[in-house]
Amino acid sequence: MWDRCRRHWYGRAFRHGDFAPLFDCAPSDEWVALDFETTSLDPERAEIVAIGAVRIKGNRLLTGEALSLRVQAPASLSEQSVAIHGLRHQDLQQGLALDAALRQLLAFIGPRELVGYHIAYDLRILNLACQKLWGLHLPQRGIEVSRLYHDHLYRRYPDAVIDLRLTAICQHLGLPPLPAHDALADAVTAALIFLRLQLGGPLAYPKV
Repeated sequence: MWDRCRRHWYGRAFRHGDFAPLFDCAPSDEWVALDFETTSLDPERAEIVAIGAVRIKGNRLLTGEALSLRVQAPASLSEQSVAIHGLRHQDLQQGLALDAALRQLLAFIGPRELVGYHIAYDLRILNLACQKLWGLHLPQRGIEVSRLYHDHLYRRYPDAVIDLRLTAICQHLGLPPLPAHDALADAVTAALIFLRLQLGGPLAYPKV
Protein backbone atom coordinates (compact mmCIF):
# COMPACT_ATOMS: atom_id res chain seq x y z
CA MET A 1 0.00 0.00 0.00
CA TRP A 2 2.70 2.51 1.05
CA ASP A 3 4.89 1.52 -1.91
CA ARG A 4 2.00 2.12 -4.30
CA CYS A 5 1.30 5.54 -2.75
CA ARG A 6 4.98 6.45 -2.92
CA ARG A 7 5.16 5.51 -6.60
CA HIS A 8 2.01 7.46 -7.36
CA TRP A 9 3.32 10.54 -5.55
CA TYR A 10 6.72 10.60 -7.21
CA GLY A 11 5.30 9.71 -10.61
CA ARG A 12 2.42 12.18 -10.69
CA ALA A 13 4.25 14.44 -13.16
CA PHE A 14 5.52 11.55 -15.31
CA ARG A 15 2.38 9.54 -16.07
CA HIS A 16 3.08 9.74 -19.78
CA GLY A 17 6.33 9.46 -21.71
CA ASP A 18 9.57 7.55 -21.34
CA PHE A 19 9.71 7.64 -17.54
CA ALA A 20 6.18 6.35 -16.85
CA PRO A 21 7.27 2.67 -16.44
CA LEU A 22 9.45 3.63 -13.46
CA PHE A 23 6.34 4.25 -11.39
CA ASP A 24 4.45 1.02 -12.15
CA CYS A 25 4.06 -1.52 -9.35
CA ALA A 26 7.33 -3.32 -8.66
CA PRO A 27 7.35 -7.04 -9.57
CA SER A 28 7.67 -9.24 -6.51
CA ASP A 29 10.36 -11.51 -7.97
CA GLU A 30 12.59 -9.08 -9.88
CA TRP A 31 15.27 -6.66 -8.70
CA VAL A 32 18.17 -4.70 -10.16
CA ALA A 33 21.57 -4.61 -8.45
CA LEU A 34 23.23 -1.25 -9.07
CA ASP A 35 26.63 0.36 -8.58
CA PHE A 36 28.28 3.60 -9.69
CA GLU A 37 31.90 4.66 -9.91
CA THR A 38 32.11 8.38 -9.21
CA THR A 39 34.54 11.26 -8.75
CA SER A 40 33.90 11.74 -5.02
CA LEU A 41 32.54 10.00 -1.93
CA ASP A 42 30.50 13.12 -1.20
CA PRO A 43 27.21 12.63 -3.08
CA GLU A 44 26.67 16.39 -3.29
CA ARG A 45 29.88 16.74 -5.34
CA ALA A 46 30.21 13.32 -6.95
CA GLU A 47 29.80 12.86 -10.69
CA ILE A 48 29.24 9.51 -12.38
CA VAL A 49 31.97 7.97 -14.53
CA ALA A 50 30.74 4.34 -14.77
CA ILE A 51 27.48 2.47 -14.28
CA GLY A 52 27.00 -1.23 -13.58
CA ALA A 53 23.63 -2.94 -13.23
CA VAL A 54 22.36 -6.51 -13.39
CA ARG A 55 18.87 -7.93 -13.14
CA ILE A 56 17.79 -10.59 -10.68
CA LYS A 57 14.75 -12.71 -11.52
CA GLY A 58 13.56 -15.23 -8.96
CA ASN A 59 16.65 -17.22 -8.01
CA ARG A 60 18.59 -16.31 -11.15
CA LEU A 61 21.17 -13.65 -11.86
CA LEU A 62 20.73 -12.50 -15.47
CA THR A 63 24.36 -11.67 -16.22
CA GLY A 64 23.74 -12.05 -19.96
CA GLU A 65 21.55 -8.93 -19.77
CA ALA A 66 23.86 -6.87 -17.58
CA LEU A 67 24.39 -3.17 -18.20
CA SER A 68 27.91 -1.74 -18.17
CA LEU A 69 28.34 1.88 -19.26
CA ARG A 70 31.07 4.47 -19.16
CA VAL A 71 30.24 8.15 -19.03
CA GLN A 72 32.12 11.03 -20.61
CA ALA A 73 34.77 12.36 -18.24
CA PRO A 74 33.32 15.11 -16.03
CA ALA A 75 35.31 18.20 -15.10
CA SER A 76 35.68 16.92 -11.53
CA LEU A 77 37.62 13.78 -12.54
CA SER A 78 40.83 14.01 -10.54
CA GLU A 79 43.95 12.00 -9.80
CA GLN A 80 42.46 11.08 -6.42
CA SER A 81 39.34 9.50 -7.91
CA VAL A 82 41.29 7.85 -10.74
CA ALA A 83 43.45 6.17 -8.10
CA ILE A 84 40.32 4.47 -6.74
CA HIS A 85 38.43 3.32 -9.83
CA GLY A 86 41.25 3.44 -12.41
CA LEU A 87 39.22 5.26 -15.07
CA ARG A 88 41.30 8.00 -16.69
CA HIS A 89 40.22 10.71 -19.12
CA GLN A 90 41.45 8.62 -22.06
CA ASP A 91 39.45 5.63 -20.79
CA LEU A 92 36.26 7.70 -20.97
CA GLN A 93 36.75 9.25 -24.41
CA GLN A 94 34.12 6.95 -25.91
CA GLY A 95 31.82 7.32 -22.94
CA LEU A 96 28.18 8.33 -23.24
CA ALA A 97 26.80 11.71 -22.34
CA LEU A 98 25.30 11.50 -18.84
CA ASP A 99 21.78 12.13 -20.15
CA ALA A 100 22.00 9.20 -22.57
CA ALA A 101 23.62 6.88 -20.02
CA LEU A 102 20.97 7.57 -17.38
CA ARG A 103 18.15 7.08 -19.88
CA GLN A 104 19.57 3.62 -20.65
CA LEU A 105 19.88 2.87 -16.96
CA LEU A 106 16.33 3.97 -16.09
CA ALA A 107 14.90 1.91 -18.95
CA PHE A 108 16.89 -1.07 -17.64
CA ILE A 109 15.64 -0.57 -14.06
CA GLY A 110 11.98 0.05 -14.86
CA PRO A 111 9.80 -0.37 -11.76
CA ARG A 112 12.11 -2.91 -10.08
CA GLU A 113 13.48 -2.38 -6.59
CA LEU A 114 17.19 -1.64 -6.35
CA VAL A 115 19.78 -3.74 -4.52
CA GLY A 116 23.31 -2.75 -3.62
CA TYR A 117 26.18 -2.37 -1.19
CA HIS A 118 25.93 1.19 0.17
CA ILE A 119 22.84 1.53 -2.02
CA ALA A 120 21.79 4.73 -0.23
CA TYR A 121 24.85 6.45 -1.71
CA ASP A 122 24.12 5.19 -5.23
CA LEU A 123 20.45 6.14 -4.96
CA ARG A 124 21.40 9.62 -3.75
CA ILE A 125 23.77 10.04 -6.69
CA LEU A 126 21.12 8.81 -9.13
CA ASN A 127 18.35 10.98 -7.72
CA LEU A 128 20.51 14.11 -7.68
CA ALA A 129 21.44 13.58 -11.33
CA CYS A 130 17.84 12.81 -12.37
CA GLN A 131 16.51 15.82 -10.48
CA LYS A 132 19.03 18.08 -12.18
CA LEU A 133 18.26 16.72 -15.65
CA TRP A 134 14.52 16.12 -15.53
CA GLY A 135 13.13 17.03 -12.11
CA LEU A 136 12.73 13.29 -11.53
CA HIS A 137 12.91 11.42 -8.21
CA LEU A 138 12.84 7.61 -8.22
CA PRO A 139 10.36 5.86 -5.91
CA GLN A 140 12.69 3.02 -4.90
CA ARG A 141 13.98 2.97 -1.31
CA GLY A 142 16.82 0.53 -2.00
CA ILE A 143 17.71 -2.81 -0.40
CA GLU A 144 21.05 -2.72 1.44
CA VAL A 145 22.80 -6.11 1.28
CA SER A 146 25.07 -5.37 4.24
CA ARG A 147 21.95 -4.73 6.32
CA LEU A 148 20.44 -8.03 5.18
CA TYR A 149 23.67 -9.78 6.13
CA HIS A 150 23.78 -8.06 9.53
CA ASP A 151 20.19 -8.96 10.32
CA HIS A 152 20.67 -12.61 9.31
CA LEU A 153 23.61 -12.97 11.71
CA TYR A 154 22.20 -10.80 14.49
CA ARG A 155 19.09 -12.97 14.84
CA ARG A 156 21.36 -15.89 15.82
CA TYR A 157 24.30 -14.07 17.41
CA PRO A 158 22.97 -10.84 18.96
CA ASP A 159 26.18 -10.16 20.93
CA ALA A 160 28.56 -10.68 18.03
CA VAL A 161 30.65 -7.95 16.40
CA ILE A 162 29.75 -8.30 12.73
CA ASP A 163 32.24 -7.34 10.03
CA LEU A 164 30.30 -5.55 7.28
CA ARG A 165 33.18 -4.99 4.88
CA LEU A 166 32.31 -6.30 1.43
CA THR A 167 35.33 -8.61 1.31
CA ALA A 168 34.44 -10.08 4.72
CA ILE A 169 30.82 -10.67 3.73
CA CYS A 170 31.82 -12.40 0.49
CA GLN A 171 34.39 -14.58 2.25
CA HIS A 172 31.88 -15.69 4.87
CA LEU A 173 29.22 -16.45 2.25
CA GLY A 174 31.69 -18.36 0.07
CA LEU A 175 31.27 -16.02 -2.87
CA PRO A 176 33.97 -15.63 -5.52
CA PRO A 177 36.13 -12.51 -5.27
CA LEU A 178 35.49 -10.06 -8.12
CA PRO A 179 37.50 -6.95 -9.06
CA ALA A 180 36.97 -4.10 -6.57
CA HIS A 181 35.91 -0.61 -7.68
CA ASP A 182 34.49 -1.91 -10.94
CA ALA A 183 30.85 -0.86 -11.32
CA LEU A 184 29.53 -4.04 -12.94
CA ALA A 185 31.61 -6.36 -10.74
CA ASP A 186 30.35 -4.57 -7.61
CA ALA A 187 26.75 -4.79 -8.85
CA VAL A 188 27.16 -8.53 -9.51
CA THR A 189 28.71 -9.02 -6.06
CA ALA A 190 25.78 -7.26 -4.39
CA ALA A 191 23.36 -9.39 -6.41
CA LEU A 192 25.14 -12.61 -5.36
CA ILE A 193 24.99 -11.58 -1.70
CA PHE A 194 21.29 -10.80 -2.06
CA LEU A 195 20.56 -14.18 -3.67
CA ARG A 196 22.65 -16.06 -1.10
CA LEU A 197 20.79 -14.42 1.79
CA GLN A 198 17.38 -14.73 0.17
CA LEU A 199 17.75 -18.38 -0.78
CA GLY A 200 20.26 -19.79 1.71
CA GLY A 201 19.63 -21.26 5.13
CA PRO A 202 20.79 -19.90 8.51
CA LEU A 203 24.32 -18.51 8.61
CA ALA A 204 26.97 -19.81 10.96
CA TYR A 205 29.10 -17.18 12.65
CA PRO A 206 32.27 -16.63 10.58
CA LYS A 207 35.36 -18.35 11.93
CA VAL A 208 38.20 -16.12 13.11
